Amino acid sequence: MRSHAQQKVLMIRTRFAPSPTGFLHIGGARTALFNWLFAKHHGGEFLLRIEDTDRERSTDAAIEAILDGLGWLGLDWTGEAVSQFSRADRHKEIADQLIENGHAFRCYCTPDEVSALREQAFADGRALRSPWRDRDSSQAPAGADYVVRFRASDADMVIEDAVQGRVTWAAKEFDDLVILRSDGTPTYNLAVVVDDHDMEITHIIRGDDHLINAGRQSQIYDAMGWDRPVFAHIPLIHGDDGKKLSKRHGALGAEAYRDMGYLPEGLRNYLLRLGWAKGDQEFFTDADAIAAFSMDGLKKSPARLDLEKMAHINSLHLEKADDARLLELAWPWIEALEERETRSDLIEARYLAALPVLKTRASTLEELASQGYFLIKARPYTFTGKAAKALNDEARARLNRLFTTLSDISAWTEDALGQALKDFAETEEVGFGKVGQPLRAALTGGAPAPDLAQVMVFLGREEALDRIKEQSAPGQ
Repeated sequence: MRSHAQQKVLMIRTRFAPSPTGFLHIGGARTALFNWLFAKHHGGEFLLRIEDTDRERSTDAAIEAILDGLGWLGLDWTGEAVSQFSRADRHKEIADQLIENGHAFRCYCTPDEVSALREQAFADGRALRSPWRDRDSSQAPAGADYVVRFRASDADMVIEDAVQGRVTWAAKEFDDLVILRSDGTPTYNLAVVVDDHDMEITHIIRGDDHLINAGRQSQIYDAMGWDRPVFAHIPLIHGDDGKKLSKRHGALGAEAYRDMGYLPEGLRNYLLRLGWAKGDQEFFTDADAIAAFSMDGLKKSPARLDLEKMAHINSLHLEKADDARLLELAWPWIEALEERETRSDLIEARYLAALPVLKTRASTLEELASQGYFLIKARPYTFTGKAAKALNDEARARLNRLFTTLSDISAWTEDALGQALKDFAETEEVGFGKVGQPLRAALTGGAPAPDLAQVMVFLGREEALDRIKEQSAPGQ
């Protein structure tokens, strides 16, 4: 049987096929990203299939969460998302064909009989073989329920995996697999093979928890005379303790990282580096990633989720992001800083002026908003801690003299203001801290902020002088 790796492929087609039983978790997002990048790299197509055959667990809300997560991540797919459930008739059609060509059969064993057969097979060290593989359906009791089982091969199964290499399973590892349940609905392995064949999927990148399924599914491909896709099974993501990833490690949905203030391009870059590498390169734009991505870079060892590294990667993308876009994205966090309406042309102008500096001091949009809190913080300030201690009567008197000095500056620039502050400290014959600490308190109310000269430029001349004047009278 030829694989797609052994034939000329006109169009690379990958897919992401999540089960809609919850949010788009971080592992699923990485799987989708790898398939998306591989297709983009080869000028191919990335398709989406919702594997919603489990009707009890599949929900519309979960489907929407998956679609929203992919949309936010920017992983666009070709055409409409395919519902696996809607294709049940096609799956049954192939099951019937497998019966006709002798690769499947109707099994009339009761659940108790199957349990006994499985127990005996385990004791004998072999796979389950149904007695109905060699019987005619006419021998079945009238009206008896049945399932359709695939006639497992008695030969070993071998696949060539793009990540794991050659993988071999002994025949005894594969039961006579149920492919249609007694109610006529298809099971996972049949539905996946039929859908991937009909969607002309050429390459499948997925977690190595599906590796055994690749063996089962390859038997079905071979029985139908269909070319197998190229399989690439990647190790699952682990937590920082080396154990299987769980919610306690930060295994949240994509929307949770969005709500924490991560940029989609930042999360894409971080997920790219979870199990794939190109030398020591850390920062990737989308164009970089698409150009570089290949299966050669996929790793066989599990990657570990590192939230500090995720934040670092995101900070690199914050620095590169467009300021106007960042302001829009960060505004929900900015609004949350004050229980009042703060947005205005003046406030927007202040933020846009400050963003080139603020975004170098933040890892997330939430931190970005916090770094600019001084721009909108309501007055009069209530001082606590170091800010309160810095504003004693002596400091306030000094602020009054500084107000007069700064009022005479005509060029309200960072360089001019920085020099003025140094010259003032020399004139006062005090260390710069005696000037800088009370000035920072007056300008920011104790909120995080960059260099003082920058703060005054971002606030603007009138606002900066007003804040200094407000704190310059002893007894305030």
